[in-house]
Amino acid sequence: MRTTGFSPVTRWTSGVAASVIIASTLAVSAQQPQNAPLPLEPQRERGVSVSPAYEGWYTNPDGSFTILIGYYNRNAREALDIPIGPNNKIEPGPPDQGQPTHFEIGRQWAVFGVKVPKDFGNKSITWTIIANGEKQTIPFTLNKGYNISPLKDLGMGNTPPSVSFSQGGAKFQGPPAGTAATLTAKAGQPVAVNVWAEDAKETSAGSRQSTQVAALGLHKFRGPGRVTFDKPRISVPKQGDMVTFNATFSEPGEYVLRVQANDESGEGGGGFQCCWTNAYVKVTVQ
Repeated sequence: MRTTGFSPVTRWTSGVAASVIIASTLAVSAQQPQNAPLPLEPQRERGVSVSPAYEGWYTNPDGSFTILIGYYNRNAREALDIPIGPNNKIEPGPPDQGQPTHFEIGRQWAVFGVKVPKDFGNKSITWTIIANGEKQTIPFTLNKGYNISPLKDLGMGNTPPSVSFSQGGAKFQGPPAGTAATLTAKAGQPVAVNVWAEDAKETSAGSRQSTQVAALGLHKFRGPGRVTFDKPRISVPKQGDMVTFNATFSEPGEYVLRVQANDESGEGGGGFQCCWTNAYVKVTVQ
């Protein structure tokens, strides 16, 4: 749902998220190969980099913290698959900490989070992506200026849409957390992904006012082959309605899809972390 104002925390965070991407570009410019685009050069169709993007961090109920992360694929027509390893790793710790291995074009918002302990303090984690020979590395800390409220806008009471994958089933809202649903499929044959979606806003009196989910999108997050969708983006006709996507997988293996629910503020809520939901669907393809 669209609101008419946002809290200072979320308003500041939107600017921070944009500045992190710009800063990352400047930080690696001295290391970029000759095929790197100039700052004012038109967007290239292929052959350029993918940058991590810092959305911010928030406190979990147990006192730990989650660092919320997205990315920006600068290629206009080139989606990339980058396996976990030297070209796609998070440090310190294991290189696989839940990040995507498939990178769609453009800006993808808050696609995963890394949970860090309550004593994380001034430490940092880094995500390194090497795409088309260009290395992008961004550090993430618990800097006070990056603190966000992803589950409720502090100024207007706006909350993310919720999604479920069975009628009356568990609801998922806000940043992705674990696997929301599991499916099985056969290579080359479409499998239906059913999603129930709704949205609501908390009024000044503390009640919940029903509003409209604007759209759902389905995205490949991980997997060995190509995934095609009959409807990669679909409007939700009515509050609480079920919508169905059909996904077809080119080859067997384990896949993760990302279901994104947006309110009227659109992709990434215009930079406000309170206004959209991401959830994971695991698909085993035989």
